[in-house]
Amino acid sequence: MRVVSLVPSLTEAVARTAPGLLVGVTDWCTHPAGLSAARIGGTKNPDVAAIAALAPDLVIANEEENRAPDLAELRAAGLTVLVTEVRTLHQAFTELDRVLVGGCGLARPSWLDEAEAAWAALPAPAGEPRPAVVPIWRRPWMVLGRDTFAGDLLARLGVRNVYADHPERYPRIPIDELNASGAELVVLPDEPYRFTADDGPEAFPVLPAALVGGRLLTWYGPSLAEAARELPSALR
Repeated sequence: MRVVSLVPSLTEAVARTAPGLLVGVTDWCTHPAGLSAARIGGTKNPDVAAIAALAPDLVIANEEENRAPDLAELRAAGLTVLVTEVRTLHQAFTELDRVLVGGCGLARPSWLDEAEAAWAALPAPAGEPRPAVVPIWRRPWMVLGRDTFAGDLLARLGVRNVYADHPERYPRIPIDELNASGAELVVLPDEPYRFTADDGPEAFPVLPAALVGGRLLTWYGPSLAEAARELPSALR
């Protein structure tokens, strides 16, 4: 089988399970290292002609990371496109099974069972959830809003996104509003914007900052087991 992946998380999932299937991946597919598949552009600007030339049996995509017009163009070229939706941890496990088992025809991998077991084994958060803001960009400041996979992970770990009810999924919020939001914590991932100890915490002078790996917070795939092990301590 020949597979093109337009989603870094799904690229890692397929590569971990059956690396020989991948014939094309995006420029943003960084895991695992040393991928030999052809690069076919970005998640938002894939080279449709290059993808079609690879003659894949399946193109795997995501409704948030990939644009509907690009997916329509791939279908118009006669390609089979499997589009995932991942906005909760439960959806991540369900969609990974759908991609790997249903789409790629593989046996369910042990790493997926291990990741699901790792999250199921975590104790329920004690006490009231800790309100937090979760920036994903600055200049302008953008934060997690409603209905996001990362927000669902944080809620399972006792952290409440104060913008979880915002009408937008990734709203732009001025920094003074973020600091006046009632948050007791700022969670700063290192992607898509690379927040560091020297770039981000200074904008929130009265809030403790939790610097976390963006891959652990936003990727769904083999990193899920690592996320269950490392995120709880990173958020303390």
